[in-house]
Amino acid sequence: MIKIKFNLNGRSVETEVKPSTTLLDLLRYQLRITSVKRGCEVGECGACTVLLDGKPVNSCLILAARVDGRNIVTVEGLLKDSKLHPIQEAFIEEFAVQCGYCTPGVILTAKALLDINPNPTIAEIKDALSGNLCRCGAYHQIINAILKASEKIKTRT
Repeated sequence: MIKIKFNLNGRSVETEVKPSTTLLDLLRYQLRITSVKRGCEVGECGACTVLLDGKPVNSCLILAARVDGRNIVTVEGLLKDSKLHPIQEAFIEEFAVQCGYCTPGVILTAKALLDINPNPTIAEIKDALSGNLCRCGAYHQIINAILKASEKIKTRT
């Protein structure tokens, strides 16, 4: 077993993991963060996306031991004072959620994009989302939601 300590959604976490434990398995099964979904397990679908030090990563491809000393954000970590993040609000307003399986990963990918580019073009949004699959095909609504979130974030700052 390997002892690790990291920051998860603003809280310090200390735990032990087997050397072969993925970040996905640690988050979902040990820490009960259910927004992190098991999908393809080869890094193609984005259902397991989390933010690692602010960058979207496929948690199915990262060994949990590699997050020692790092910061992880899941969609649960976007709430501030029990209020939804502007991206979450925009997804609701634009009906960008259908089955919801891809939604946490897409929202986190959108957050990472808007953190570095608060005014993305549609092409930049599509490029950022290239690692996230929506099996329901709600891409039009997702893009509209990200554009709306961009406006919401700009007006709040």
